[in-house]
This record gives sequence, C-alpha cells and structure tokens, in this order.
Amino acid sequence: MKKTNLTVGIDVGGTNTSFGFVSDDGKIVFEKSIPTFAEQSAEQLFSRLFKEVDSSYKKLANKYNLAGIGIGAPNANYYKGTVELPPNLNWGTVNVIKLIKKYSLLPAVITNDANAAAIGEMLFGAAKEMKNFIVITLGTGLGSGIVVNGELVYGHDGFAGEIGHTIVNPNGRDCGCGRRGCLETYASATGICRTVFELICNTNLESILRKKNYQDLNARQISDAAKKGDKLALEAFDYTAKVLGLKLADSVAHLSPQAIILFGGLALAGELIIKPTKTYMENYLLNIFKGKVKILPSKLPGNYAAILGAGALIWNELKKVK
Repeated sequence: MKKTNLTVGIDVGGTNTSFGFVSDDGKIVFEKSIPTFAEQSAEQLFSRLFKEVDSSYKKLANKYNLAGIGIGAPNANYYKGTVELPPNLNWGTVNVIKLIKKYSLLPAVITNDANAAAIGEMLFGAAKEMKNFIVITLGTGLGSGIVVNGELVYGHDGFAGEIGHTIVNPNGRDCGCGRRGCLETYASATGICRTVFELICNTNLESILRKKNYQDLNARQISDAAKKGDKLALEAFDYTAKVLGLKLADSVAHLSPQAIILFGGLALAGELIIKPTKTYMENYLLNIFKGKVKILPSKLPGNYAAILGAGALIWNELKKVK
C-alpha cells in the first residue's frame, strides 16, 4: 500500500507549543500540545518536542510518510532559520533549523506565526486562488503576513511585514517594542482593552464593562457586551476599526491586495470588527482602490489554525522543489 505524505506543523507559543501532522489538502491527522516552559532554553523545548513527535509518528508510520517540518515562532527569520530575541521566551537568539537537525533530517523551514498564517490561508483557507493578499493577525499584538504575486514577502533581512509596528500616533500609547503609538497598541485584543478603559475614564457611556478589573478584561467580554448593544463596547469597536481601517488603507496603497484577511482572537468578533473596518478603510482609500479590496474572516479552523499554517509553510516549500 502506498503511503500518504504528511508534514509536521509546529507552533511555538509562550505558554504551549503545539504540533500536528498535516496532509497536502489541509487535514490534520494528529495533533498534540506540550508546555513550552518559557524560562527554559530552546534546546530543552525541542528535545522534549521531538520525543513526542517521534512517539506519535510511530503509531502512524504504517500508513504515512513524513515529508518535512514547518515551524511558526515569534521573531523567526525565514532566511537565517533563527529565532531572534523572542518576547516571552528566554532564548536569546538561536538557530532553530540547525537545532532541529539533531532530531530530524527532514527538510525544515521557519517563519513567524503571521507569515505561516498567510501561507495557511493561501493553501487551505480564505486566500485560495489569490496571489495578492494580506493576513492581519489580531491577537495579543498585531502581526501581518504579506503575499505578492503568490510569494510571501520576507524583505531583504527576513523581517518584512511589521504592519503592527507602523505608527498611528508618535505621541500615542506605549508599545512593547519600546516606541509609542504603534498600530498594535490600538488594534489588537490588548489594544481594545486599553480603549475600553480610556472610554471608561473619558466618557459617561453606560456599560457593564465598568464593573471589570483591567487584569480580568478580555476581548471576548468586550465582544459579548457589544453584541448585547453595550454602548461603550460598541464605541470601542468603532474606534478600533477606525484606526485599523486607516492603516489598512496605507497598506492597500503600498500593495494593492485583492483581499485583507483578519485572523486571531479579536477577529472572532466577526462583523463587529470587519464591517466598520471595511467602512473606514473605504473612506481613507485613494479613489483608484475604492471598492476593489475585500476584508474577509479567516477560514482556518481556530483551534488548529497555527498548526495548519506551519504545515502549509513546509508544503509550500516542497512544492517549489517539484
């Protein structure tokens, strides 16, 4: 019996690291998650991880071959194979691809999670048949993956696509990158929480959110409140969409994408974020772009999106070789 090829998709997070075996049509045959233990070294993580990968694959080896390994990780450099000074991980700078060769001789490639999500959308999700699009990940921060003419844009140094760190207001909110006013401080799951508390301080809008402690508030609670007509929550979404729409209009001027795909926790709010963002973006667009750019939700299943993105990353590389 001919065996089916699978890739290994690995998503490295600050709390957990997940992996799965991914088919070339976007099905996950097996998946598992282990604690990352962010205070430990990369060597310790991958030693533990590949014990799990090898053990899991042995149960499937009679039906499947492994063809390659794709990794999505914070601050990952596609060209160098490195992860460089990742936030929330005590790694410093480490060559992950070189490290992986201790455990596997399979071809391997790494990039950041937003780039992996973009490849995932192109192969398995909302960007099928598209060659020019942007994926915006609205999580704790704001990441972006840019595809032009069917190729992911890495730039000359491997770090292209930092739309989340374009400046909204030079005197604006403090950002974790050390600067002020970055887009992700406004348009992200944490950004909308900051907006809610500014509105609590600066307006008299009635809201159930006034009872929330800042440490306990999350984007899901804001979304739930907005769906019930909470005026302050709706104002927070409107403000977030206004800022995001403005910066997306800039990105359209640079890239002329067919679509912008919203991915991640805040994007799960659906039309609460998509509809007003589209409206504001259209208002800010240069006339030649008006009515041409879609804003779409991700079509990657939320629980497995990161694994699919990482698996798609290596599938995309393997197809280039053929």
